Amino acid sequence: MPDNKLYTETAPPKELLEVDDELMRDLEDLVRSRSDFLVLNILQDLYPADIAHIINKLENHDADYLFKLVSADSQSEVLRELDESHRELIVKTLPKEQLTRLVQGMDSDDAADILGKLSNERAEEVLETLDVQDSSRVEELLQYDEATAGGIMAKEVAVVHRNATIKQAIRTVRQMAKDYKNIYTVYVVDDNGILVGSVALQDLLLYAPNKRVHKLMNADFVSVTTDVDQEQVAQIFKKYDVVSLPVTDTAGKLMGRITVDDVVDVLVEEHEEDVARMVGSEATEMERRSPSQIAMLRLPWIMMTLLIQLLAGVVIHNFDETLTKVILLASFMPIISALSGNTGLQAAAIVVRGLATGHVDLSRWTDPIKRQFQITLILGFACGVILGIIGGIWHRTPAFGFVVGTSMFISINISGLIGSATPLLSKRLGFDPAITAGPFETAFQDVIGITVFLTIASLMMRWLSPV
Repeated sequence: MPDNKLYTETAPPKELLEVDDELMRDLEDLVRSRSDFLVLNILQDLYPADIAHIINKLENHDADYLFKLVSADSQSEVLRELDESHRELIVKTLPKEQLTRLVQGMDSDDAADILGKLSNERAEEVLETLDVQDSSRVEELLQYDEATAGGIMAKEVAVVHRNATIKQAIRTVRQMAKDYKNIYTVYVVDDNGILVGSVALQDLLLYAPNKRVHKLMNADFVSVTTDVDQEQVAQIFKKYDVVSLPVTDTAGKLMGRITVDDVVDVLVEEHEEDVARMVGSEATEMERRSPSQIAMLRLPWIMMTLLIQLLAGVVIHNFDETLTKVILLASFMPIISALSGNTGLQAAAIVVRGLATGHVDLSRWTDPIKRQFQITLILGFACGVILGIIGGIWHRTPAFGFVVGTSMFISINISGLIGSATPLLSKRLGFDPAITAGPFETAFQDVIGITVFLTIASLMMRWLSPV
């Protein structure tokens, strides 16, 4: 058996055990009763990602207890899969020696994520106990903004010189494979470390051993610099259908690589941020904050929405005479406001997501607006007809049904227009569309919907007696 074998003898693969509600309840009971043996018996049949999923659902003291029962070989991977709040909790309670051991078992990007959440003093203590190479890699990654390509890249890169032979390249990859996982592509550099090409692993096996790497490398590669935003990185992965992306500095020197698993994390993170901001809340609310801290984060958006909603009160006050004559109008106001507001919010969410994924281009801003308008025409007509029939039957006057039906139709279409245009305008002005779209669209639509409804009702009362 050769000394440099690239495989290890392992236990048979585990069966995929679904962590359903029943299993979760059983585990919670066992954890609370501190039944170590029974808990361990279940954990040994679970993958690290499943264990992390369970820990994420537990209270702090139970989560800490369960993590300490995880085998030493799996703790690094479990820690990497935990959500940010549970990971921070567990890392704070780990002894320095154990934390160092876990960090050493991670890729540099994951290690940087862990240490980046620690205090400077504790992070420095761990870095000092790592070997020089690991420590320097992690320290370098900590210098980058965590939301950029430099912040999510890993320093573990399979790299060979352009003048190396295929035989030399294969030997290099074999050595790197002992420490690096998920090697999809071998990157080629020149004497100055400048990225000049890439070679797929299978190509190294197909060509003659004495052939030079630069003869078969792909010089037409896609790369990003360290300062590129992580959302743009995710779009590049999707557009070019790659599983690994090299990262360079502004001079073209190879700095690291980003793999597809990192991009999945980015997409989830960006989606959570967009959803949180759409309701006027920052994504950091997802972390464990005190009620007062959460309230202070949300208060500015709530106050802005309140000021806009006051305009709706002013509008209603100006139509007192109309409402006094036809009291039933007040019953339909919240219906029109809610349906049109919901339609606008859906339109805004679609455009925000399209901007994030690259499906919506600002240079073609009219396309999403036209498409949403076509959709709201159908929605507005359907809702307007139904509400108009109900209103006519309820008030026993076709004119009243016409008022509420027409108001519903107009309000939904205006709402769809505002919902589509607001994110595009925000993006054009340099603001985050996910922050502005939700609160402002909903508030403005309430004002507009009520204004349209009562204006049409007033006009109809002048032309028809009674409405």
